[in-house]
Amino acid sequence: MTTSTSGTTSSSGLTCLVLTCTLKPSPADSSSELLGSQVLDAFRARGVDGSMERVVDHDVRFGVTTDEGDGDAWPTLRERVLAADVLVLVTPIWLGQPSSVCKMVLERFDAGLGESDDDGRPIMFGKVAGVGVVGNEDGAHHVCAELFQALGDVGFTIPAQAATYWVGEAMQAVDYRDLDTTPEKTASTTELLARNTTHLARLLRSSNYPAA
Repeated sequence: MTTSTSGTTSSSGLTCLVLTCTLKPSPADSSSELLGSQVLDAFRARGVDGSMERVVDHDVRFGVTTDEGDGDAWPTLRERVLAADVLVLVTPIWLGQPSSVCKMVLERFDAGLGESDDDGRPIMFGKVAGVGVVGNEDGAHHVCAELFQALGDVGFTIPAQAATYWVGEAMQAVDYRDLDTTPEKTASTTELLARNTTHLARLLRSSNYPAA
């Protein structure tokens, strides 16, 4: 670990994948995509290389196996997850719930419960997860709770305060992407997500959970 002349901590070798679970295919504007890009910027500022995929742009099939066949795009995305140290799921809120795309991703992770690495650990052990949420009504804490529980079940480690979100005033129609500036509270929680998640990923990279 080194520190740059600007004071930014470098985490050489760590990588982050952001899966954006908007319902809108590219190139439609997406508040989830905007928040995801800000999350990536926060990781890159800490020396973590990252990339983002809009899940709906890929032909991911419903199911709970590693490969549902017939051109299923999940195996390719799954390999990206396995290659990364950090996964961040970003989802909008719809009817108080994470998007159906996000729930589909969680269901596809279910197959990993039966897989282990060469040392007998569940295959997602050693990987760290964070969450981003956008919506027009309060519900971010509920959505974070659902995602963290599911991600923890399949083996991801959840850092302290590893969520960032923005929710607008209830019954209004302002989207995150419509704001002139990023609210300070959202910007600071995005930075905290990146800082704590990078720290934990670095620790697990050097010392993973005990072998089975």
